[in-house]
Amino acid sequence: MKYPISVELTKQSRLAEVDFDNLIFGRVMSDHMFVADYIDGEWTDCRILPYGPMPMSPAIMALHYGQAIFEGMKANKSTKTGEPILFRPELHVERLNRSAKRLAMPEIPAEIFLEGVHRLVDLDRDFIPQSEGSALYLRPHMFATDAYLGVRASDTYRFVIMSCPVGPYYPKPVKIKVAEKYVRAFPGGVGFAKAAGNYAATLAPALEAKEQGFDQILWLDGKEFKYLQECGTMNIFVVIDGKVITPPTTDAILAGITRDSLIHLLKDKGFEVEERNISIQEVVEAHQAGKLDEMFGSGTAAVISHISDFSYKGENFELSPIEGRKVGPMAKKLIQDYKVDAVEDTFNWLLPVRRTNKELSK
Repeated sequence: MKYPISVELTKQSRLAEVDFDNLIFGRVMSDHMFVADYIDGEWTDCRILPYGPMPMSPAIMALHYGQAIFEGMKANKSTKTGEPILFRPELHVERLNRSAKRLAMPEIPAEIFLEGVHRLVDLDRDFIPQSEGSALYLRPHMFATDAYLGVRASDTYRFVIMSCPVGPYYPKPVKIKVAEKYVRAFPGGVGFAKAAGNYAATLAPALEAKEQGFDQILWLDGKEFKYLQECGTMNIFVVIDGKVITPPTTDAILAGITRDSLIHLLKDKGFEVEERNISIQEVVEAHQAGKLDEMFGSGTAAVISHISDFSYKGENFELSPIEGRKVGPMAKKLIQDYKVDAVEDTFNWLLPVRRTNKELSK
């Protein structure tokens, strides 16, 4: 193995402290984390450590110039074998490296990323919750570590994978406000990357929307405030007169892995799916004509989040009850069943987690 991994086990597991019936997303971490450092042009010192604080300088460049990227993925247990499984993990490697390239950061070798995930999930497999819609959420991330206040790309970086048991991210349908003032991303920017700064820029508008009674924001393009981009931290889908429509991924829209999976699954089920620009005016007119069947967001954390209604230019547009919808509920169940190996893996998307820590776990 080109990148050997050392393992230090935790002396005191926190597993007994986890309330699996009341999981708050992202609050309770598993026992271990994977760490690797980029020094002198090479990735080195791959290791699994007990989860905990990492000492660092207050001058590290990630804190000052925003060289920080991340991924979000999940591990479940197969309903057939009881073993942990991953869903399309290779796409997360590719997307993290696209983000890295855009932010002048080094790419992470697939071997490091995937072996780190396998070892970590195998070691903390008991943290995988079993209730429907729950999973072990994995957060691979990379950040600049040079302690230097000059504006340039860092020479050193750290790659970390941590995990936490989670329940559904948006368990209830969401009410959204269409953006008319703020912009999430512009062409030529970093909207397609999972860069930390992308999310920081959305926090104040999201707080403002919540104060007005909304759960999330439907972002429009920054040039004309006309075309749908994303919904909160999710890709957006609209169903008009039975046809499923989602904006094409561009340099302003994240290439969601759940989004791509849904497109494949829906087409496989016979639905007509279009990837094209869709204006908010088209959505409003479809609602007025009684043809707006559904709207929902998709993402790794949320899977599918149904939209109950949206507000645009002061007018509220209510959608049909979730119980009567044909696409979103079916698609959500299908992809959740797929991730736990409850349906046939027709696209070869599932990857069993290797038992790499047998001796360590005894």
